[in-house]
Amino acid sequence: MNSRKGIYLLPNLLTTGALFAGFYAIISAQMGRFEPACIAIFIAMVLDGLDGRVARMTNTSSEFGKEYDSLSDMVSFGLAPALIMFEWSLQHVVYDGWMLQRLGWLAAFFYTACAALRLARFNSMNSDLDRRYFQGLPSPAAAGLLVGFIWTCHDLGYRGGDLWLIALLTTLLGGGLMVSRFSFYSFKDLTVKNKVPTIAVLAVVGLFILAAMDPPKLMYAVFLLYALSAPLFQILRLYRKRRSRSQGAKAPKNNK
Repeated sequence: MNSRKGIYLLPNLLTTGALFAGFYAIISAQMGRFEPACIAIFIAMVLDGLDGRVARMTNTSSEFGKEYDSLSDMVSFGLAPALIMFEWSLQHVVYDGWMLQRLGWLAAFFYTACAALRLARFNSMNSDLDRRYFQGLPSPAAAGLLVGFIWTCHDLGYRGGDLWLIALLTTLLGGGLMVSRFSFYSFKDLTVKNKVPTIAVLAVVGLFILAAMDPPKLMYAVFLLYALSAPLFQILRLYRKRRSRSQGAKAPKNNK
């Protein structure tokens, strides 16, 4: 007797919501409504973070859900941010010459391809690796970097055509960090059961206050700092290693 196969409703419903938010962001950007497009990407991030947690809490994880989540991430955090950035700024990148005229959409495609490679690498990673760190910038964080920049500039009244160079560099930075070997902290070892200092609770309250006062700048600052954290820590570690080696080489030898 064959049993009918089905899918778990709640986690996949959240994944569908994230997919819809990414699709809505693309449509909004094409209509020139960039603020709703950016907000939709952040909503997709929240839903993307919830679907996995809900699946683990309700013991409804499945291979179907993992694959569906990856496809949703590709749309919401790979394709949508690139198209929003293109519609807002990169389409204004025009220079003389065959290749330079295509810099805008090539940069958008570069970001999209890097997001696909990042997701494929994450899905094929060995489960024995340290889950406290991500190898490469997670695609939601890269999307937050792009749309946070767009939302902040749009909120300040800047036009994308005037900031095409910064937009181009931001797009390339987000794509490059996704396929890099830098280790980004995953926050997966943080649980609500652990005790935290009172100052940590006050810091969370402060973040909520800042988010209520100026959401675009706070979001952009958070994702920019996170994107730069791994390269900066890597540079700091290399500097400390080089300094310790130089100090060891200069240390006088004790001859007996």
